[in-house]
Amino acid sequence: MFSTLDVDIRPGSGLGRFEIGSSLWTVLDMLRHLQHSFPQVEVKYDPDASSTTPVILHLRPHLDLLFSGKHQRLHTICLRKLRDPNPPVTLRYKETVLSSASGALTRVVVRRTFGPTYPGDELRYPGLWFSFEEDGIGEGVKGTHSEDRMQEVKRVFISQKGNDGRSQDALEEVFETPVMAGDIRQAVVKVHDGVTLYFYPSSSRPVHIRLGQTTAQDLTLDLGPPLRVHHKEDERMSIHSMADTSDTADQPRYFYNYFQHGIDFLISGPSHVVTKIILHSNVPGSPLFQRYKRCNWEIEGKPEDDEDDTPPRKRFFDRFETISHFLSPREPPPSMHLDRTDEDEDITLPSATSRLYGYDGIILEVSESSQVLSVMLF
Repeated sequence: MFSTLDVDIRPGSGLGRFEIGSSLWTVLDMLRHLQHSFPQVEVKYDPDASSTTPVILHLRPHLDLLFSGKHQRLHTICLRKLRDPNPPVTLRYKETVLSSASGALTRVVVRRTFGPTYPGDELRYPGLWFSFEEDGIGEGVKGTHSEDRMQEVKRVFISQKGNDGRSQDALEEVFETPVMAGDIRQAVVKVHDGVTLYFYPSSSRPVHIRLGQTTAQDLTLDLGPPLRVHHKEDERMSIHSMADTSDTADQPRYFYNYFQHGIDFLISGPSHVVTKIILHSNVPGSPLFQRYKRCNWEIEGKPEDDEDDTPPRKRFFDRFETISHFLSPREPPPSMHLDRTDEDEDITLPSATSRLYGYDGIILEVSESSQVLSVMLF
């Protein structure tokens, strides 16, 4: 016996517990705790454009969640197979039951509930539309269209008002919504300095985190407590250091892990100041996918002159070759091989290995397809 999937429609805003504008990381994290309600979750994306691919979550059999390619925000919700009893679906709008195991959602029910709309193969309203086809999207108005008042709705779509698939780019980014409040919208990186974090809503004050100056207490005051504090024990990378690390190897150091922001901070034990900053791109198919939320980072270069108020930047979705030339016009430095699955034998990925490229003050972790998976400042 399956429990009923009981969801309410909020045009332009959401469906059930899913809110338009929510991050991919937040939704997948929520689904981990709801395996009894959504036992089958399938993640689909384009492996040839992994940094900017839209991501679709199939919650079988009823829900498809489409996330935007760059910001990984919930763009469109599709409810389908309304008559599939495994599990049965109850669909509501305000106080009205639109569809249930005992009653189908038909064209006439939609019109009675939402009022008149423009003619076409679909019934479209701001932030909401109803399709009478199992797959595909109708082509809009047709002159020879014939209507059946009792025709059953096959799929229901919810998206933002004004961003509902009618524009030339149906996958454009999601407009700012209340559910984004407190999330990082942009992280501007400056080598040898640190990172400036800009938050939602856009009117929020930015936070500047400086290497060697910002303390653990500052991080807690500005970002809240980390989701995890991890004491650093792996010193294998110190063998590559040109400096004498014998005096510092025994000093305690620890990470503040802000998975919800896609950022790690390495903090020195004696001084409790930030010594390294790691920003994660959350690229689908990479070993750390979904461990961190995507951090929308940009590396800022030096302005061309004193009057230049728009210094050049390279973003997380730029290819490694472009970012490498931006950091150093010479040939890329020698790389080190990294396989994050070495200690997890049960994990199998099509591209589990990455390479580390070190520059003056910054290290890039790069996938086999030239996508930058993370940036480390030191």
